[in-house]
Amino acid sequence: MSPRYRNGTNQAGTVVAIVADVMAFILGLWILMYLLDANRANDLVQFVHSSATWLAGWSHDLFTFDEAWARVVAGYGLAAVVYLFVGHAIANRIQRH
Repeated sequence: MSPRYRNGTNQAGTVVAIVADVMAFILGLWILMYLLDANRANDLVQFVHSSATWLAGWSHDLFTFDEAWARVVAGYGLAAVVYLFVGHAIANRIQRH
């Protein structure tokens, strides 16, 4: 087994990538729930919505489309893409060193 796999850098990079994936999944799940008009009185829907709003706090009202669905897809989708891109870039950087 190479030294790269014996130290914690490979595991740390994997953890960073998984965290980024989970964040993007929550944002994508909220977009899907919004587009499918999920019951907002449901506890799961409320949890996903509040989590997604917190994660996309910097981007959820960034765009001013006339249609509400377009604002949700663009704002929350942008956050999901940024988290995926940045998270995996950091994970790759960690795993190289």
